[in-house]
Amino acid sequence: MATAAATLPKTKGGAFLIEERTPDEIFTPEDLTAEHRDIARTADEFWRKEVEPNLEDILQHQPGVAVSILRKAAEIGLTGIMIPEKFGGMEMDLVSAMVVAEQISRDGSYSGWHGAHTGIGTLPILYFGTEEQKQRYLPRLAKAELIAAYALTEPHAGSDALAAKTRADLSADGKYYVLNGQKMWITNGGAADLFTVFAKVGGEKFTAFLVERGPGLVSGHEEKKLGIDGSSTTALMLEDCRVPAENVLGEVGRGHKIAFNVLNIGRLKLGARSVGTMKLSLLQSVNYAKERHQFGQAIANFGLIKHKLAEMTIRAYVGESILYRTVGMIDEALHSVDKDDPHQVLKVLEQYAIECSIIKVWESEALGYVVDEEVQVFGGYGYSRDYPAERAYRDARIARIYEGTNEINRIVIGSQLLRRAKSGELPLLKAATVAGGEITISNRAGTSQTLEETKLLAASKALALASIARADRAYGERARDEQEVLGLIAEMVMDVYAMESTLLRTERLIEEGGAARSATQLDIARVFARDAAGRIERAARAVEAETTEGEPSSDFGGGSQAVNPIKAIAARRRIADSTIAAGRYNLS
Repeated sequence: MATAAATLPKTKGGAFLIEERTPDEIFTPEDLTAEHRDIARTADEFWRKEVEPNLEDILQHQPGVAVSILRKAAEIGLTGIMIPEKFGGMEMDLVSAMVVAEQISRDGSYSGWHGAHTGIGTLPILYFGTEEQKQRYLPRLAKAELIAAYALTEPHAGSDALAAKTRADLSADGKYYVLNGQKMWITNGGAADLFTVFAKVGGEKFTAFLVERGPGLVSGHEEKKLGIDGSSTTALMLEDCRVPAENVLGEVGRGHKIAFNVLNIGRLKLGARSVGTMKLSLLQSVNYAKERHQFGQAIANFGLIKHKLAEMTIRAYVGESILYRTVGMIDEALHSVDKDDPHQVLKVLEQYAIECSIIKVWESEALGYVVDEEVQVFGGYGYSRDYPAERAYRDARIARIYEGTNEINRIVIGSQLLRRAKSGELPLLKAATVAGGEITISNRAGTSQTLEETKLLAASKALALASIARADRAYGERARDEQEVLGLIAEMVMDVYAMESTLLRTERLIEEGGAARSATQLDIARVFARDAAGRIERAARAVEAETTEGEPSSDFGGGSQAVNPIKAIAARRRIADSTIAAGRYNLS
């Protein structure tokens, strides 16, 4: 069974703002085991042999094609990565699931089928089902004999999931519930055999149910969408749908715990798929830039094209760094609890809600940038459906909406930090030392090559903490209603996490292989740290302006202006040249 490194520290979610980490304490793509790399090769081979030749049929919704390919994936274990062996699965770790998600991300339509089935379709039962429910459903899900879907959203209850109107009423003999209502935007909705449906028992108690396709359950027509054309997305109508009482998932009235925490894993998988798509877009962009000639030379030689390729590379590297750091941390926590105990699993998933929301927002927006720049590199051809950039651009747009909109996830990041600070779970307010208008920071020792970036990280953490403290003083319990301020705090926190994850990974590479062998990674860490620090400083000034009476007076001298500038244009050119020479993303 592949597992993440056992030496990872046990940390609380959000603690990266106040705790120092060393390079050997985080999980990185370089820590993938031989077994992880084997499963990556298996998924890659499956993609090339089974998915790629059938993409056009999937996009055209040829009946049964996507399901048949999903069942071929099941034959080699790709749909049962995390399912225990006793239920017919591979019993591998969360890292393995992310590795597979990254490999099958090369088309948004098929990855939608695969991701919904193996993720939010199967995980509710794996983590929260009774032993009897697991025995009944997990073996059939591992084989893709049953196709799974997740039904939470309603026509008038999207981000506000608890406003759901779907109702469940217990029969007089107590043997079954009768469900009535409508769900919307259900991935795999047209073909799924088993749905995790959320409804309110007696119109009040929000509860999860395992509902098999049958009388009283009807899928709507396939939605015509902007992107992911070949995925199945339908409404779901429930009319006097009888569900056996033993198909309640978890506890009556506790469905929100399942709904929101399963989405945390969904957000991680979305992050993995985003990283995979960024790498593919970069590959396609580099190849085109090397082949396309203008003014007597390849456009890959032009400075502004190099800038684009460098920024795409930076986002892929930073995206990998934050994704695998987070997955490794959660994997370690899951291995330390009894995964047959839903309450213990729930505590782990709740603990890292902040990091999962960071992954969702950061990765999806980085992906949006990368595919947009891919279209621009291709120029007019990028707008043509005969070239890959156009579909990548359309497919990527949904990533900022599903698994919780990015706006909701920004609120989760900001409000969770404020709640944990107020409760004392995280001593953020104590750590936010703001006295005499100056921000006090502590410096972690970095490598000799990253001393300036280490200073920027420390200053950036201090600014984020100061902003959290200001929001708490200004608004108290009303802070959740100040969405713009929460959004600014979320921006700072995301950049801090990304900066630190990238810096620690790069320092490890330097320690293990020397600066010369990690020159491109060091360029990325330096460029990203300065860009991120500038954004953090601007956001901190905005928070101070909103939360301070009169003229803001804080000294931001410990921020981005306190370190030596670098020749960022030259650094980006080196990053681009490395990518162009390799012809692809080559940093992991």
